[in-house]
Amino acid sequence: MINTLAVLAAVYIVPGIRFRDDSLWTPFVTSLVLGILNAFIRPILMFLTLPLLIFTLGLFTLVINALLLFFVSLLLGRYFVVDNFGAAFLGALVISIVSLVLNFITGTNRARVRVERRRRPPDSDRGGNGPVIDV
Repeated sequence: MINTLAVLAAVYIVPGIRFRDDSLWTPFVTSLVLGILNAFIRPILMFLTLPLLIFTLGLFTLVINALLLFFVSLLLGRYFVVDNFGAAFLGALVISIVSLVLNFITGTNRARVRVERRRRPPDSDRGGNGPVIDV
């Protein structure tokens, strides 16, 4: 559902991305195909482009996402169209940002941050108050 809303946002924000069909099922099918490609092809592309990902500090992931969005357009050409790579890149950026925000709002990302303050151990007052370095 979040992926479908992100694709809809990209269609309405980016000028080079559009649906050819006015059916209600078109956004769902588009996000389903994009999800399948993200699940199976994206890890292979990430592995093959690992040096570029390291060199660009992960920013090349947007190029991979744009390629996958463009590939969805090739697969669903009758229903979903991406005009050029620039539109695919902007669409991938919009989809990433909208998905990030919606996952944060709904709490479906399952990432939890927990800060704990621990008490000092009872034997810590024996005179060894300096830093300890284990080698």
